[in-house]
Amino acid sequence: MDAKTHWEKVCTTKEPETVSWYRAHLETSLALIQRAAHSRLASIIDIGAGESTLVDDLLARGYENITVLNVSQTALDVTKKRLGALAGRVNWIVTDITQVKLESFTYDVWHHRSVFHFLTSNEQRAAYVP
Repeated sequence: MDAKTHWEKVCTTKEPETVSWYRAHLETSLALIQRAAHSRLASIIDIGAGESTLVDDLLARGYENITVLNVSQTALDVTKKRLGALAGRVNWIVTDITQVKLESFTYDVWHHRSVFHFLTSNEQRAAYVP
């Protein structure tokens, strides 16, 4: 099973709070982002965001340049629905991070909480690290 199929299945069969990596709010990530971001205009990308509330919390704190990347369209649709009109303030990318080449020096803050943990082959890990 490829990564997209796997994650679509997870996102369509499980509620976010039932997966082992779920946290209602990512306080540690928020604190680190606040330390690393030079301003509320800093470009932030959240890799493998899934249905995380990090984007909600970043928007609530006034960050204006947020990108959310995930392999599952379903996960992003859930997050967009939760955000309502605020979803229009976020750049959404549906792709497998190991299959895409993002432009260098585009993001001031690169966040991922558990992506590397799920990359189980040497090839996947090598593709993730530029």
